Amino acid sequence: MRAVLFRQVGQPLAVDEVADPAPAANQVLVKVARCGICGSDLHMAEGHGYVPPPGTIFGHEISGEVVEVGRSVEGVVAGDKIAVMPIFGCGHCTACSQGMPARCALMQFTSGGYAEYVAVDPTSAIRLPSTVSLDDAALAEPLAVALHGIVAARIMPGDVVTIVGAGPIGLAALFWARHFGAARTYVIEKVPERRAIAERMGATGVFLPQAPSGGDGFARHYGELPMGEAADVVVECVGRPGLLMASAAYARHGGRLVSLGYCFGDDPIVPAGLGMRELQLHFPQLYTRGEFEMSVNVLDAGAVEPRHMVTDTVGLDAVPEMFEALRTSPRQCKVLITPFP
Repeated sequence: MRAVLFRQVGQPLAVDEVADPAPAANQVLVKVARCGICGSDLHMAEGHGYVPPPGTIFGHEISGEVVEVGRSVEGVVAGDKIAVMPIFGCGHCTACSQGMPARCALMQFTSGGYAEYVAVDPTSAIRLPSTVSLDDAALAEPLAVALHGIVAARIMPGDVVTIVGAGPIGLAALFWARHFGAARTYVIEKVPERRAIAERMGATGVFLPQAPSGGDGFARHYGELPMGEAADVVVECVGRPGLLMASAAYARHGGRLVSLGYCFGDDPIVPAGLGMRELQLHFPQLYTRGEFEMSVNVLDAGAVEPRHMVTDTVGLDAVPEMFEALRTSPRQCKVLITPFP
């Protein structure tokens, strides 16, 4: 089959032919329909955090059709249209039985969506309702990531929410904040194209980054903030050193600060500064099975806003160039790969 391979840090990805994946007895083979390019893929290619071995096939935001099942697989059949939940555990521990494979001591992560076919664990195959398109289904994974963070923040009807960064995770957080009844949603973003998407997705206001005038980084009066009020919940969705502390400036006293940017580098914070505001700090990771299924179900219920984050769909041959463009320029947002144009 054709696939896009990681070579090494500093080198572009490469399109090549590799052996077709053969599903093991406890796996299913999926014909990939769509796969999103994720920011974590970009981080790995740049040597941030985990560096994969040469020949790795990236891609975990996968939708597709099951074309073959292993002999010991039950509950999944050829022809099923699925979204792939790319985390799975042992299936027997307390965490797995509670639908939280991310907390399993033997948790594994599925990759390989930058290719025509991928073999996955059957528990990762989330069957799609007939009314959910394979295009939309590829958004279930980033939606689930943001949902887990919004659940951790305990957003309630009437809350004011400020989101820092309008990449795919920030836009997904905007969607969920509005879904759960936030009274006003503000987005901080400097890239014009992403600012426009946030506006289309219903943000109350979209503002350029602006440091408060206080010498310690906090506004002396909430009216100094660009949106004119502080937030009950601030969601940091960029992941660059320094932005978590900067994002705290937008929170009210006693507010909640959520780190969804997943910064891989050292990120200094000032505990006394956060303590003066009595802020609650949350570091959510991944999602539960229920949250992934909820992300599929909200698409099934007719939510169209998440589609706005998709700015391009490309074939395998265009992936290396697009990947490099995403590494150097934020003007695109969510790019989907279609191995069979």
